[in-house]
Amino acid sequence: MNSGPIAEHSLDHEPLLKLEGVGKDYAKLESRGGRLRLVCSLLRGRGAAHVFRALDGVGLELRRGESLGVIGENGAGKSTLLKIVAGVIRPTRGTLHVRGRVGALLELGSGFHPEYSGLANIELASALFGLTADELAARREEIIAFADIGEHIHEPIKHYSSGMVVRLGFAVATALTPDILITDEVLAVGDESFQKKCIAWIERYLAQGGTLLLCSHSMYHIQKLTRHAIWLREGRLERQGPSAEVAQAYITFNEEKSARGKQPMSLEQAAAAHFYAIQSFELTPGKALPHGADLKLAGEAYSPDGRAPVIMIGVGRVDGTAVYAVATDMDGVLPYRVSENRFAFELTLPRVALLPGKYLLRAHALDPEGVRLFDTVERPLQVTGETRELGFVRLEHRWEMHTSRIRAEMPVE
Repeated sequence: MNSGPIAEHSLDHEPLLKLEGVGKDYAKLESRGGRLRLVCSLLRGRGAAHVFRALDGVGLELRRGESLGVIGENGAGKSTLLKIVAGVIRPTRGTLHVRGRVGALLELGSGFHPEYSGLANIELASALFGLTADELAARREEIIAFADIGEHIHEPIKHYSSGMVVRLGFAVATALTPDILITDEVLAVGDESFQKKCIAWIERYLAQGGTLLLCSHSMYHIQKLTRHAIWLREGRLERQGPSAEVAQAYITFNEEKSARGKQPMSLEQAAAAHFYAIQSFELTPGKALPHGADLKLAGEAYSPDGRAPVIMIGVGRVDGTAVYAVATDMDGVLPYRVSENRFAFELTLPRVALLPGKYLLRAHALDPEGVRLFDTVERPLQVTGETRELGFVRLEHRWEMHTSRIRAEMPVE
């Protein structure tokens, strides 16, 4: 499902980032006198008696040119992990090794002085990253152009919207081209055009050998921009591996927490929320399909602004393992308009190669830019038949056994 010019460049064997057994504890204050007792305990070198374990035993490596996504529910420890890597906070235990320049886009406005103008904050941030006056002079106009906030660049940061702060922060990071770029939900803020600009820059950055640590609740961005991912759950590593596999496992986990058999969003709900939504999604011939038969997937999607949404169709096992996914924008097609705000889509998978077993077919509605994932509807599919083959799909194959060769190689008695 990864798209775009993302390349993995391992230019050396030493990791730029290495964590071993990293943990972070925060003291719990359960009464009025808790603060005083905590201070006394710390002065005596005893540590806090009651702690909240935000991270526990996290280990990972990130080499030059690699891209790693960090996913998990709120409170899972994602932001704590990124702050430790960025040097904002220190781990309670474990070891952390970082080589090279780190560019961190964490909490909105972090590193910016609210009373200074955007221009002054560009100079401040650049100085903190070690840029000389000459280097800043050469890149100042580039930063201003990327931020694209007009005359607001001369106003104090405290008057900026959250989107404007992200624009400025990301613009500074692009000019610095750090060895490791850390982003925490940056793509969730700002307008769509700026999000597209950021994604395009990240793809170029990765293609040129940059290293990315991306935290996001958007599984689309995780799979689009990173090759590998980790799933944090209650401060510990729940799963790590290829982004598509980890993202699908996480999606399945969240779907199981929700009510099973999610129905399409109603037209009224989609319109009120200004959502692109799947209105219908049907399988032909139905929920059961003989192995090797044709499968047709059809439905309709709602668009709040009359623009054609991007439709993505995914195939996965019931355990969350991804098998295949394709989107309309990947193939350069558009859903068919049936009314001002409704679009129809139809996808045929001829001679389905899926091996017998249980699968889930998912229809996703994304915005026309293919940036934000708005809605997902799934349908179960049972592929029937008998086979002794292993895996998910049947691949065309041919054995070639040469009798003359076998006889020639047989020992002579």
